Amino acid sequence: MSAVTAVYCAHSNPVFCVVVGRKIAGFTRLLCCSRRVITVALKLFSVTCRLCRRSSSKEHPQFGSGNLPTRASFLHAWLGCWKIDDPQQNTSNQTAALGVKRCNTEGSLTAAVVNSFFKRQCSRNGYNNFSIMTNTTGGVYPKQDLTGGSQRFPDMEQAVLEFWKNDNTFLDSIAQREGQPEYVFYDGPPFANGLPHYGHLLTGYVKDIIPRYQTMRGKKVDRVFGWDCHGLPAELEAERQLGIKDKGEIESMGLEQFNNYCATSVLEYADHWKAYVTRQARWVDFDGGYKTMDPDFMESVMWAFKTLYDKGLIYQGFRVLPYSWAEHTPLSNQETRLDDSYKLRQDPTLTVTMPITGTLPGSVAERTLADHPELAEAAAIAWTTTPWTLPSNAALAVNPEVTYAVVRVGEDGLEAFQGQLFILAEKLLGSFAKELGKTSEVLFTLPGSELVGFTYEPIFNFFPVEHGFQIIAADYVTTEDGTGIVHQAPAFGEDDMNTCQEHGIEVCVPVDLDGKFTSQVPDYEGLLVFDANKPIIKDLKAKGRVVRHQTIEHSYPHSWRSGEPLIYMALPSWFVAVTKFRDRMVELNREEIEWMPAHIRDGQFGKWLEGARDWNISRNRYWGSPIPVWVSDSEEYPRVDVYGSIAELERDFGVKPKSLHRPHIDELVRPNPDDPTGKSMMRRVPEVLDCWFESGSMSFAQKHYPFEHRDWVETHWPADFIVEYSGQSRGWFYTMHVLSTALFDKPAYKKVVAHGIVLGDDGLKMSKSKGNYPDVNEVFDRDGSDAMRWFLMSSPILRGGNLIVTEQGIREGVRQALLPMWNAYTFLQLYSSQPAKFATDSTNVLDRYILAKLHRLAADVQAALDDTNVAKACDEVRWFCDALTNWYVRRSRDRFWAGDTQHPEAFNTLYTVLVSLSKIAAPLLPLITEVIFKALTGERSVHLTDYPNPDLFPSDDALVDAMDAVRGVCSAASSVRKANKLRNRLPLARLTVAREHAAELRPFTDIIADEVNVKKVLLTDDVDSVGRFEVVVNAKVAGPRLGKDVQQVIKAVKAGDYTRDGEVVVAGGITLQPDEFTTRLKAADEASTAQIEGFGGLVVLDTNVTEELAAEGWVNDLVRGLQDTRKACGFEVSDRITATVSVPADRRAVAEQFADHIAKEILATELTLTTDALDGQSHDVLGGASAQLHKA
Repeated sequence: MSAVTAVYCAHSNPVFCVVVGRKIAGFTRLLCCSRRVITVALKLFSVTCRLCRRSSSKEHPQFGSGNLPTRASFLHAWLGCWKIDDPQQNTSNQTAALGVKRCNTEGSLTAAVVNSFFKRQCSRNGYNNFSIMTNTTGGVYPKQDLTGGSQRFPDMEQAVLEFWKNDNTFLDSIAQREGQPEYVFYDGPPFANGLPHYGHLLTGYVKDIIPRYQTMRGKKVDRVFGWDCHGLPAELEAERQLGIKDKGEIESMGLEQFNNYCATSVLEYADHWKAYVTRQARWVDFDGGYKTMDPDFMESVMWAFKTLYDKGLIYQGFRVLPYSWAEHTPLSNQETRLDDSYKLRQDPTLTVTMPITGTLPGSVAERTLADHPELAEAAAIAWTTTPWTLPSNAALAVNPEVTYAVVRVGEDGLEAFQGQLFILAEKLLGSFAKELGKTSEVLFTLPGSELVGFTYEPIFNFFPVEHGFQIIAADYVTTEDGTGIVHQAPAFGEDDMNTCQEHGIEVCVPVDLDGKFTSQVPDYEGLLVFDANKPIIKDLKAKGRVVRHQTIEHSYPHSWRSGEPLIYMALPSWFVAVTKFRDRMVELNREEIEWMPAHIRDGQFGKWLEGARDWNISRNRYWGSPIPVWVSDSEEYPRVDVYGSIAELERDFGVKPKSLHRPHIDELVRPNPDDPTGKSMMRRVPEVLDCWFESGSMSFAQKHYPFEHRDWVETHWPADFIVEYSGQSRGWFYTMHVLSTALFDKPAYKKVVAHGIVLGDDGLKMSKSKGNYPDVNEVFDRDGSDAMRWFLMSSPILRGGNLIVTEQGIREGVRQALLPMWNAYTFLQLYSSQPAKFATDSTNVLDRYILAKLHRLAADVQAALDDTNVAKACDEVRWFCDALTNWYVRRSRDRFWAGDTQHPEAFNTLYTVLVSLSKIAAPLLPLITEVIFKALTGERSVHLTDYPNPDLFPSDDALVDAMDAVRGVCSAASSVRKANKLRNRLPLARLTVAREHAAELRPFTDIIADEVNVKKVLLTDDVDSVGRFEVVVNAKVAGPRLGKDVQQVIKAVKAGDYTRDGEVVVAGGITLQPDEFTTRLKAADEASTAQIEGFGGLVVLDTNVTEELAAEGWVNDLVRGLQDTRKACGFEVSDRITATVSVPADRRAVAEQFADHIAKEILATELTLTTDALDGQSHDVLGGASAQLHKA
């Protein structure tokens, strides 16, 4: 006899959990509840709770993304807004079981009030048996509740975060590993003068997962946060906030005031960062963190500079550098390779004439002119994409190996040049066909080496150039575009400068630090070089020097901060002589650093190292670590002093600097010890260090090395693991490697994870203006951090690919992992009447399977995370969750419904699996695993436990492989059903499973038959009887070995002219090697056949539906319809009924044949079958069938 019961227990909120069920033969079986939070599946009239006076459930929305699924075992409702729906909308019958959890905080309802309220409401509606019970099924768990009184994952997460905060869990997780081996992790410092974004979120998750995992493996893992404080990002943000437009305003304001403002503004968003990092459930030590502007950090950077200088690895030079005129500072080559540095830009191109004027004495050109006197009247034509550099032209370069032509412009060529002689590369004549004309004539050709030494008429005469205006040789000149003759402006091109200096050609720089022409170029003085293009082109056309003027769109470097186009300009600067130890960097990278993805080692990073240039480390700015170099202000008594500590400064200047920042450090001045007159002074050079030098120093500077913690640095170097996005191969990864190699002759890190880029939902870079990505905080509030973590960590982005962020993708993470784990827990929670125990000794085949699967999961996730392969670890957990919920729990339902008294082995197994899965998945899903673990065990935290040893669980690879193959078989058969539109309730005659070692599945044929709904399962090793293997040639692999013969092989395979014997394939008389082909299994009857994905072989489903099978399928549909009608009529699932069913005349015989079966399934004590129309109220059950149901 069913009874209405209620379970009363302490809870953290006045929330009531309503459980609908029935008691039959000693076990409780759950029914499907409505998803709507206000619907209680009881036949009660609509009522407004007088305790709360709220009549609308909308005041307490409980369900959203990340909540319980539609087929929930229970639903939560606020008692205050508990409104009962119309009976016709409910899903239960007249009697039900209520499980009520309520708060026992001060002022909340007592058990007596709850009892009275429910008894009164039930009595009014015919429910006579109601009582509150304190120890019934479902009351064992949670042992500790971290749900926050909600079934929404985001709410649970907030409760967990609050628990961690109050419990001090993070710091204790480190403290309890004191004295254990350490796992070293370096956290790259972000700038705190801007809000965090998805890129930080992604990297932060990896930075959390690996340390959590290593901590659970027994290691001590410090996680210290750092802040990047200096450099252009900080200065530009301060300028924006202050409304400053140029450097002059900064100097008028005063360096001290400006730098003080930078020091404050640089940490403007620090609190936002802390909240953001905390919400993503990332454990990190903010209090013990470092800042690159701290004096200790800056002193370590001073030491690094001095050490490199003493090693001869720092020098001051005059070189062409990428220069930001907007920020008044040179940049390093690696900075021009950062994201968004190169942008498409339209620029003018010019081809101009340089008339020959003679030869240099003793040059090859003298002999060339003697052989070809026509050259005296010729003009070399040169091409440039930077017309603004033409006023600085100092030479022309040709490739000595290229053939050049002397061509006379035809009468149909350019009118201004008809009859004139041009010199250009022979290979490029065709590209100037229009300008030269069809009647043009090539007089002769000669190699570029014979042009070296000719002089020409300058295109401008603004300033003299010593040894200038000659044709010189350069190997870098190509014939890919232009004319094969390259205009040389040594002040604005690195190759130009090197080549011109080799020939003694003077370098003149007529552009100032604002990027504007100086008085050396009076015609364009004060113009920004890019703005000068138009007047320069206009003037050259007026002079008759322009052969061609076009506009091109090309990729051009821009400042990574201001976004303005850079110019390449010769400047004095300080450099790290990277080329001196470049080979060692390459060697260390190849031998001692592991990359993920692996191709970056020799690809993106390796190639960058091989071509590394000396690193420009000085910036003409204000806010940064000072270059610790003092020089004499007298050329007569030169002296250079380099300092590596505050103590050294105090020793020489007699005072401890107030600050290492400008202007205080600049105030340290002393007489030059080498000047006997005592007049000259030692003054600091004005530049500050590239902020990348500081971030590259964090591995030792964070500990104030070498002034303190020498032992710590020497025992924590190199790092076991670092992670950033792949673009840092030219940023932080690179600068760390440079400084570590130069200072310590070893790498700074052992393992690097270089992930891809996060893109908006349109596949483009994330943009606030485009709104092409979901707001992070909205995702946290709607789906939770674990959902976001899973989405990002399980994606291809950690394998080096890019990732498009979509709301749908994030919610898929809930479906893949969070819901399966949570549903399995709530399933155990609701059916357990006594605490389960950790056990691995069950003999039930499904228990043995899931425990052996757990053994494999623990081993595989351990291997993946040991290798920092987070995406692989996520894959393993996802596959296990699928096996757990969609196979193990589903196929074990009868045992769980029977209860933990009859089947304790099922409850113990599921408990063991869930506790262990919580530990295994804890680094990947730290919040939901904490909720589940504490609920099941009552222990303090899953993150204070050890990672499970795989050997705790029985290993049975044969069983796992066989059962997984069974699942594959069932899935394949289901796909055939779907393709043939055969519903699952329709039984079919036979399923044939054809695969190697098919007999291994014989113990499971009953499971397959039940799952697939077939009468018989046949197993065969004869795959050829149902399909055949096709050979597919891998042309990319076979081509290099076979050459032209590969086409012969491909044709032979397509024609079927091949033999296959195991791993040996002979096609067209040619034997293929194993890696030169693949095999593909093709079904003989594709309509009824499907591949067993991942396990090999085919399933063949007999899709022939006989009359007998169709009849049985119809009966199954009728039973389903009658069961739905029972629910619609409001019967409790245990109620006995009488039924009158009207069926079509052609179905009566079938119905009568299965009458006993129908009656049993619908709990009918009396079943009447008729073909007549039913009188009175009836319910449509199935097409042509209707029924009247009454309580027996």
